[in-house]
Amino acid sequence: MPKEIKGHTQRKPPDPSPSHAEIEAWFRRQMPHLQPIVEALDEVIRATIPGLNYAVKWKRPYYGLPELGWIIELAAYDISANVVFLGGADFAAPPPLGTSGRTRYIKVTTLEETQQPELRQWIEESGRTPGWTWSTRLSGVSSQG
Repeated sequence: MPKEIKGHTQRKPPDPSPSHAEIEAWFRRQMPHLQPIVEALDEVIRATIPGLNYAVKWKRPYYGLPELGWIIELAAYDISANVVFLGGADFAAPPPLGTSGRTRYIKVTTLEETQQPELRQWIEESGRTPGWTWSTRLSGVSSQG
């Protein structure tokens, strides 16, 4: 069973949806120089992990699986996009940034960095690692998204 992410305990997880439309709208609201980077990250995530559900909450897109909860969060800033692995501390070789709770992340500043082998490995591992829970019973979302 997925575990609560430390720091998120006071927050209600986003409601999952099989629709990617909210994330596509989020792309258009990002700074023009970051749009290709966040779109490339999204492509890698969706190509690597089948059956994802999506949400945007707190101005951040979330990617998750019913059996694992939310596993990846994107955060766009002025000069970088962070890929947050919500169970990243449990990875065999965790991403380098983040020191509290189970969350670990990387900063991506160029389009080339979206193609790093390490990034793809962390994305693959996130598809097997419990993240931040949501209740599929209450949301009515299935893994057929």
